[in-house]
Amino acid sequence: MKQGDFQMSKARLVRKMVLIVCAALLVALVIAGTSSFLYIRSAFEPVDPDDRTPVHVSIPIGSSVADIAEQLEQKRLIKSATVFRYYVRWKNESGFQAGEYELTRALPMTRIIELLKTGKSLKIGLKLTIPEGSQLVQIADLIAAKTGYKQEEIMKQMNDRAYIEQLMKTYPDLLTNDIFHKNIRYPLEGYLFPATYVFADKKPPLPEIIEAMVAKTAVVLDTYKDAMKERQMSPHQLLTMASLIEEEATEKADREKIASVFYNRLRIGMPLQTDPTVLYALGKHKERVFYKDLKVDSPYNTYIHKGLTPGPIANAGTMSIEAALEPATTDYLYFLATPAGDVIFTKTLDEHNREKAKHIGKQ
Repeated sequence: MKQGDFQMSKARLVRKMVLIVCAALLVALVIAGTSSFLYIRSAFEPVDPDDRTPVHVSIPIGSSVADIAEQLEQKRLIKSATVFRYYVRWKNESGFQAGEYELTRALPMTRIIELLKTGKSLKIGLKLTIPEGSQLVQIADLIAAKTGYKQEEIMKQMNDRAYIEQLMKTYPDLLTNDIFHKNIRYPLEGYLFPATYVFADKKPPLPEIIEAMVAKTAVVLDTYKDAMKERQMSPHQLLTMASLIEEEATEKADREKIASVFYNRLRIGMPLQTDPTVLYALGKHKERVFYKDLKVDSPYNTYIHKGLTPGPIANAGTMSIEAALEPATTDYLYFLATPAGDVIFTKTLDEHNREKAKHIGKQ
């Protein structure tokens, strides 16, 4: 090859390499720009549009924008403290008011800024607190007492198949055909998460109230999806087991040990024999369960049917859900709640009967 040809070939190669590098840099810049745009746009959106749980925020006098942004991000009310700070600077926002606020993760960032500037907390028309362990009928009573809806129309809405099927389309990973099993008493039992909910209206539409609770359950269970996969538990199985633990637990109870007893019994084919399932089967609350009650003919009666109940018997909180996923490692097969609220765990029936005679006999 002649020297001139070699130089021309080399020049073409250099130009080609420069074009390739420039093209690569251009693509990288486009990708980076697009990613940045999407990230910033996302930061303006609510952290969780379905989470209406009130989150308390305290803004002390003299708080800087950076302090406020950091607190909001820590409480998961905004997605990015950095975007919050730059937006406030860009829009020249000022006049944030010190005070106590009730905000929710369903609010967009701009709405939160607006509320913090006015010194007003989120407008609350209805504040509804659902205690852990509440059953669907009890929740209907609470809603009725707070809103003026009749208990009958609330129960009708909660059990309306067409409405529930709409919810199933919105939350397909949570609500499956398990809730329509022939032995299920109430399809949404166990799926209305116990928490405090706030609504702008004093009397929101019933579907809005119910869906807020279902949405919260979906959010909570999503945080445990890896643990559920590891234990090979469906949402229905998890909520069912968690409800049994919830109903047996006392304030002093070790839920992980209660869970271990249930799992130990399931493993050896022993009936769970837990009194709350009998009470659920009877459909009424009693201080004590008598031997005649244990014969109630119901698929929920774990004295005559082995395995889990057809579905949850109450709406469990996070402590019981976590106990269902991470039970203690024990060889206990029995437990007994004393009048003082303590729970005594034993390995054999003889030990259990001795403890029962010792403590229950004092009542």
